[in-house]
Amino acid sequence: MSLPSLPPGALTGCKIIDLSRVLGGPYCTQLLADHGADVIKIEPPAGDETRGWGPPFLNETASYFIGVNRNKRGMTLDLSEPAGQELLRHLLADADVLVENFKPGTLEKWGLGYEQLSAAFPRLIHCRVSGFGADGPLGGLPGYDACAQAMCGLMSVNGDADGDATRVGLPVVDMVTGLNAAVAVLLALNERVRSGLGQFLDITLYDCAVSLLHPHAANYFYSGKVPGRTGNAHPNIAPYETLPTQSGPIFLAVGNNRQFAALARALNAEALLADARFTNNADRLQHRDALRAVLTEKLVSHDAATLAEQLLRQGVPAAAVQNVEDVLHHPHTRHRRMVLEQGDYRGVGSPIKLSRTPASLRRLPPELGEHNEEIRSAIDVTP
Repeated sequence: MSLPSLPPGALTGCKIIDLSRVLGGPYCTQLLADHGADVIKIEPPAGDETRGWGPPFLNETASYFIGVNRNKRGMTLDLSEPAGQELLRHLLADADVLVENFKPGTLEKWGLGYEQLSAAFPRLIHCRVSGFGADGPLGGLPGYDACAQAMCGLMSVNGDADGDATRVGLPVVDMVTGLNAAVAVLLALNERVRSGLGQFLDITLYDCAVSLLHPHAANYFYSGKVPGRTGNAHPNIAPYETLPTQSGPIFLAVGNNRQFAALARALNAEALLADARFTNNADRLQHRDALRAVLTEKLVSHDAATLAEQLLRQGVPAAAVQNVEDVLHHPHTRHRRMVLEQGDYRGVGSPIKLSRTPASLRRLPPELGEHNEEIRSAIDVTP
């Protein structure tokens, strides 16, 4: 469903053919579509499998699909058939970008791989999101977010010190892969202005997961020690963790001596500043347990949200731990336009704010095959 016309976005005039499914690719293309790109989402006849990943559902479409497919036109196409392959080539004739997450080798088998397409469409930017890439020891194998978290060390540093390795509670690898794919597309579009040529963008879950290992990889490189789990505590900074208050947990992220002094004064605990165990960050890190005990005693009479705001206004990073409902209804979330609403549609807004060409909600997520006739008629291809 299209909405009233809005001012053009930064990517207006950019045509993207989106063959991707599930999350990494669709997250990438929604980000680009929010900023004006004309994204045509092509699904197999049975649809993107996430249409069924519910409940909850809206009009028989799962919330999972709705969350990453707005601002796109939708079309169904069977790419395993010659007719579908030919129609895709027609769509690519004036396209700027192709985004796909097929297992490496699949599109090549259909005559739609990068080498085959670039010969016909030298300006086309071909972005592939895959698990491991096409070659190497794991080349060609399928990739999944949770498996990447396990394989690439994220789970090993996530969780309580005496507990099990734990998956991050959201698909962080898929989403950062989508972000990196979007960055790669923009880099390639910029380079094409100079060269006039497209190129192949090889974005993998594996690489993106490894790229998230800061500061753990850096710590390992320079200490030789294998990082472990520290719960909510930071391996390099103290106090930097969740602590209890009268009303619930508060997260303190105290990164320097000035912030530590402000925290001590806010808690009427100036004695901490004269304690040699807490003189600087290295000392505080060495005596983390003793510091945690003192802070816990001081925090017991405080309300988490009230104290967190007080500390923030004094330049001390702090936050009450909120749930999803809390943050989606928070006044600042609304002020930042991070919740979009249109009829029955609710979605998380774009975090990328441009002053002259802002992101906008122009189309609701498409029904399966909603724009088949519109797209076919535009290229004068008989169904």
